[in-house]
Amino acid sequence: MSTQKVLFITGVSSGFGRALAQRALGAGHRVVGTVRTHDARDAFDRWHPGNAFGRVLDVTDFGAIPSAIAEVEATVGPIDVLVNNAGYGHEGVMEESSLEDMRRQFDVNVFGAVAMMKAVLPFMRQRRRGHLINITSMGGFITMPGITYYCGSKFALEGISEALGQEVKALGIAVTAVAPGSFRTDWAGRSMVRSARSIADYDAVFDPIRAAREAKSGQQLGDPDKAAVALLRLIESDAPPAHLLLGSDAVTLVRDKLNAMSADIAAWESVSRSTDH
Repeated sequence: MSTQKVLFITGVSSGFGRALAQRALGAGHRVVGTVRTHDARDAFDRWHPGNAFGRVLDVTDFGAIPSAIAEVEATVGPIDVLVNNAGYGHEGVMEESSLEDMRRQFDVNVFGAVAMMKAVLPFMRQRRRGHLINITSMGGFITMPGITYYCGSKFALEGISEALGQEVKALGIAVTAVAPGSFRTDWAGRSMVRSARSIADYDAVFDPIRAAREAKSGQQLGDPDKAAVALLRLIESDAPPAHLLLGSDAVTLVRDKLNAMSADIAAWESVSRSTDH
């Protein structure tokens, strides 16, 4: 077995967080997992007594995060790996979606993740070791109509992760943005928040996408358990990458996006270069 590590995973009640917690505990690691209720915390503790530690924490309760991290450091042990997994998808055409919808999406997917990292970093920096893993999405590279705010939040987390990685690399801390494709999680089901439709002009572009997503829910290509195995390989790596795609659909779609972007750069290169002094 690899060296036992302490993993702090946000959102272990379902999806990637649950699958990773199960695999990590099976591999002999100690796992602190955040949940939203005391019952869920007690249930998580029973998964693997002595190695599973549930904590009730809302990642948007920014003021509670530093003390929660300090308590884990003092009672469970030094946090080797933080996995920012908590998040949700917002579905809605931008013009139909309120600014409050956007604020909530960014509070959970971006500000919550950053608050967690800011709380853990002083401890990792002091030890000169640690690994920060942010679960983003292929929607942090590619886009589609109807998940505008979600893509914006994941683009933001990708950029923050990459820049932070450059800031802390010399301090012995690695940062990896993990971008899954479509997986059989609750993302497109009960975890998704949907704005009400109100503008018929968007029906033609959005309705087929919503229908396809609903039809595919539960039948996606990706297996969360296999993603958990991949994440354990990432955690055990001596040279983790800044970005890791999960799923063959993510690889194909992101590569297509990069190729299209390269073509646009080439087509407009003379205009781009014309602005220099």
